Amino acid sequence: MKETQSANPDLIALIRLLKKESREKQANIWLDVAETLNKSRSLRVAVNLSSINRNTKKSDVIIVPGKILGTGTLNHPITVAAFSASEKAKEKLGAAKAKYLTIQELMEKNPKGSNIRIIR
Repeated sequence: MKETQSANPDLIALIRLLKKESREKQANIWLDVAETLNKSRSLRVAVNLSSINRNTKKSDVIIVPGKILGTGTLNHPITVAAFSASEKAKEKLGAAKAKYLTIQELMEKNPKGSNIRIIR
């Protein structure tokens, strides 16, 4: 079967950066995120806020290797990083006093990837 590859230059650059950081810092979490982002568009992760709310506690740090969608509510502050988020999701994250970061920003703050959970 032919392997698919994204045409999005930002996504390609992010995947390369994640793989590089994984090798340099020996942090397997970044390789796992890169492999998830490298899947075809139909297999990429899209997570609703309601799912994030059910699976997190106050002050958790999570990463979504895909897109955050705005369905549902978030009732506790967390730090969440994702490749992208809908405008509605960003509004609701702000209302819940949650911190939204890009994956690159999270990598800079926590290069080893310790105490980060992946939500799929």
